[in-house]
Amino acid sequence: MRVITSSATLVEAVRPGINRPALEWTLSRLVVEPVTDAVARYAAALLTDAGLRGHKYAIDSVLSATALAAPGPVTVLTSDPEDLAALCGTRAIVIKV
Repeated sequence: MRVITSSATLVEAVRPGINRPALEWTLSRLVVEPVTDAVARYAAALLTDAGLRGHKYAIDSVLSATALAAPGPVTVLTSDPEDLAALCGTRAIVIKV
């Protein structure tokens, strides 16, 4: 099993007060996928399909596109399950953490 995330999620994860060694340890166990042109275009299509737009959903859509491009089955762990479920539909299991 590959555990992946989008490089865009690092923007949300890194903040003042974060335990940087713990973050680096966690990231060393993940495959961090780049935000390519193809992923960005897929993310934009997911936003359109879900009727969403704007920066509020940008990183969620990139994470969704990254997850859905991976070989299935796909499970997405998130603190924002409603938005991720809207973006992924039935193509992924979304779990609140």
